[in-house]
Amino acid sequence: MGAIPFVILHLSALTAVLVPFRPELLGWCVGSYLVRMFGVTAGYHRYFSHRSYRLSRFWQFVMAVLAQTSGQKGVLWWAAHHRDHHRYSDQPNDVHSPVQDGFWWSHVGWVLAPDYDSYEPKRVTDLAQFPELRWLDRNHLVPFVAYGAALYVLGGLDVFIWGFLISTVVLYHGTFLINSMAHVWGSRRFNTKDDSRNNFWLALITLGEGWHNNHHEYMSAARQGLRWWEIDATYYGLKVLSWLGIARQLRQYPDRMRATGKAS
Repeated sequence: MGAIPFVILHLSALTAVLVPFRPELLGWCVGSYLVRMFGVTAGYHRYFSHRSYRLSRFWQFVMAVLAQTSGQKGVLWWAAHHRDHHRYSDQPNDVHSPVQDGFWWSHVGWVLAPDYDSYEPKRVTDLAQFPELRWLDRNHLVPFVAYGAALYVLGGLDVFIWGFLISTVVLYHGTFLINSMAHVWGSRRFNTKDDSRNNFWLALITLGEGWHNNHHEYMSAARQGLRWWEIDATYYGLKVLSWLGIARQLRQYPDRMRATGKAS
C-alpha cells in the first residue's frame, strides 16, 4: 500500500462520527481485529515466514487469504522481507530496525516506501512453487477488498466503518508496533545478536508476538511465549487447529530453551 491509500484509509476511519454509535459496533471492530491479527501472526509470520507448523495445501491457501484480509500485501512479499529481517536483524541491511533508523521508519515508513514494493524471490522459493500463492501475492488486495465488501453486505455502512476501516487502521499499528517497539522496549532473557525484547503489553496487543526475544532466540517455534504466564493467544489458536486436524507438527522450543525459560 502506498502513502496516499494509507492516508486515505486513516481519514476514512474518521467517518465513524457520521454514524450513530452502538455497543455492538465496538464488538465488530474488536472481533475483526482479532480474527485478522490471527491471520497475520499465525499466517504471515509463523507459517509463511518461519514454517513453524504444517498445513495441507487447501488450508495453506485459506490461511493466506485470511492473512491478506489484513491489507498487509502478499504472503510472498511479507515472508521474504521478514526472512531478511531475521537474516540482518538490527544490522544496516535490516529494512525495519528501530536501532538503525528510528521509530517512524521502522513503524510505517519502510512499508510506504516504493523501494520496498518488490522483494528477493530467492527468499521464498519454497512458497513460490504454489501457483495459487503466486496469484494471491500478485493480487494481494483481492482478499482485503472482498473482506470489506462482505462486512458491508452483512452489516451495512456502520459495520463497514467499524469492522473494516477502523479495525484495519488499529490492526496496522498493532502489527507495526512489533517492528518499531519490540527491539527497544522490554526485557531480554536471551543474549541474541540483535536487540529483540520481550514485552507483555505488546504480546497482548498482537496475540503473542511480543515475546520477541524468545522468538529471535529460536524463530522456528510455533509458540513464542516460553513460560506459562507468557500469554500467546496465537499458539493457543494453533493448538485448537491441531486438535481439529488442520494444523500439524507444531514445532517446539529445544530443550535448552525450555530449561532456561521454564516452559510448561
